[in-house]
Amino acid sequence: MASRFVDRAVIHLAAGNGGNGCASVHREKFKPLGGPDGGNGGSGGDVLLIVDPSVHTLLDFHFRPHARAGNGRPGQGSNRNGAAGETLELRVPDGTVVLTEDGEVLADLIGAGTTFVAAKGGRGGLGNAALASRARKAPGFALLGEEGEARDLVLELRSVADVGLLGFPSAGKSSLISVLSAAKPKIADYPFTTLVPNLGVVTAGDTVFTMADVPGLIPGASQGKGLGLDFLRHIERCAVLVHVIDCATYEPGRDPVSDIDALEEELARYTPALGGDLADRPRVVVLNKIDVPDAAELAELVRPDLEARGLRVFEVSTVSRKGLRELTFALGEVVESYRAALPAPTPAKIVLTPRAVDDSGFSVAPDPDEPGAYIVRGPRPERWVRQTDFGNDEAVGYLADRLNRLGVEEELARMGAEPGSQVTIGDYSFEWEPSTPGAVTHLAGRGTDPRLEHRSRVTAAERKEARRVRREGEPESREDAGE
Repeated sequence: MASRFVDRAVIHLAAGNGGNGCASVHREKFKPLGGPDGGNGGSGGDVLLIVDPSVHTLLDFHFRPHARAGNGRPGQGSNRNGAAGETLELRVPDGTVVLTEDGEVLADLIGAGTTFVAAKGGRGGLGNAALASRARKAPGFALLGEEGEARDLVLELRSVADVGLLGFPSAGKSSLISVLSAAKPKIADYPFTTLVPNLGVVTAGDTVFTMADVPGLIPGASQGKGLGLDFLRHIERCAVLVHVIDCATYEPGRDPVSDIDALEEELARYTPALGGDLADRPRVVVLNKIDVPDAAELAELVRPDLEARGLRVFEVSTVSRKGLRELTFALGEVVESYRAALPAPTPAKIVLTPRAVDDSGFSVAPDPDEPGAYIVRGPRPERWVRQTDFGNDEAVGYLADRLNRLGVEEELARMGAEPGSQVTIGDYSFEWEPSTPGAVTHLAGRGTDPRLEHRSRVTAAERKEARRVRREGEPESREDAGE
């Protein structure tokens, strides 16, 4: 069975989650409290896209669009850190473009080994050994690991070719690439023989270049008719575009000049996703099939008109091989000129952008959907909230200290927040208590915080009262329900 060519795929990626930190205290004989020894959680694995020259299609992603990297392992006692999650490497063809679902280009992967981090793994949580301080000599909590990044991306393959062959179906493009290179495309006398782009390597003296034969274009291809829209992307990188014209066609209303005009109209309507304009690419016209007497006469007739447009014209026959040598060296010359005009590659530079003096790293704004409520945004406070175990009072107190040192509490007061105001950070909402001090000076016990004891007692009393009311109200509820 023939293999399928897939040049576009939607993939669903999930990086690994970070492992949780461990809250542990070293214990041994005669040393019941030997200090915190909880290890850190391992970071989640990344999802990488790597260019592999041996991969030529996105077929694997078409059948297996979901991929997930390994999760980080949790930390353990005795200062044992959790293992990092396994990084997932996905091999893609040279010339793969990575886009968002909205069409934004994230990466253009060209060259063997080029790597793009498609999804970043979550950070591992710190263990209590790393959280120990003068205020918290033996923390009774650890930080949670962060979730890995999840992304839906679009992969599109744009062939890396120097010369692109364009023309109507059965114009002889496949025959031309077969005689100029070692490529062996399917050739037959019916429309759309070429269903996938064919690549061939051509040698012209000391110049070696690649040639791409894309499926035939028809009027309306740039709007989705025929196969042209799906494969026009494969000529975006080409240095020169070659119009292959069938001079031996017997279709009514077809002639070399009108064919070129129709092809140019489709190129003008097509907008390359990688930027640039196809109108700037050099053009070469190949008048094909001149081994047919009528075709040779037509080629001689239209050649002056095409040259008057500034086009380089070559009369060739893939059957008799006439004109192929001249065409090959002319294409090599254009490719060399294009390569020479390209800017020299510059080494990668590391740009360090210092944070502005007045940049606090977060912002506080009123909640537009809730009067009297506020939303805190910023990478650090949002990350801290995700790492907090809200079932542990000491962990909650530690979060309060971090936010206070960052200046969040001061900014909330400046914005007009009052005690009990709802504050949202990330996916969490809570009532603001402005009396929280900026540092812990004494802890009642591991896993507790004296500033939250009142809240804990009230919560326990509320739970006890709720259970009593529920027990006393159950018979009445069943009677009201008609049981």
